[in-house]
Amino acid sequence: MVKKYIINTILIILILVIVVCIVKEKIEENNIKENNYEIKNLNALIEDNNTKTEENENENETKITQYPKEEILDTYKGYQVCAKLEIPSIDLEINVLTNYSKQALKVSVTKFWGVNPNQIGNFCIAGHNYKNMFINLKKLEIGDELFVTDKIIGKVKYEIFKIEKVLPEDTSCLDAVTNNEREVTLITCTSDTEKRIIIKAKEK
Repeated sequence: MVKKYIINTILIILILVIVVCIVKEKIEENNIKENNYEIKNLNALIEDNNTKTEENENENETKITQYPKEEILDTYKGYQVCAKLEIPSIDLEINVLTNYSKQALKVSVTKFWGVNPNQIGNFCIAGHNYKNMFINLKKLEIGDELFVTDKIIGKVKYEIFKIEKVLPEDTSCLDAVTNNEREVTLITCTSDTEKRIIIKAKEK
């Protein structure tokens, strides 16, 4: 009788162990399935994120403007040249000298203030009211186009948006831009030299 009891007890224990093992195996299988599902979802999210990143990079690449390249002079009459200025409406094409000085101004227009040609910011060019320089700036109108060509970026088109006459002591036209755009400012004297003609243009 005791022997039978012991055998039955052992059998029950074995059955319980087997059941526990089976349950444990099922739980582990479910955990593996859940982990695999989570990994698949995570991989899908990573792949989707990578795709979006590539799309954004491609979109940014298409936003980078490619400007036409043109040769410009390195020097003009012994002075270093930083750009070429063209204003079709007044039939002007002129070299912009790199360094401003009274002597340089007798030769051509010069960079007067601000950023380098075609950089983001305000590129200011000064020139005398001479026949071969800025004598015809007074004929320009809002909407007229001008072009600045440099050796690094290329040829950039600008459109005139502001024309004014100011007193010589008014230097507000030299202020840096705050809109992260390319801007060109042309400066010359009026015929009576009492005021300054200011022409402002921004990239078109």
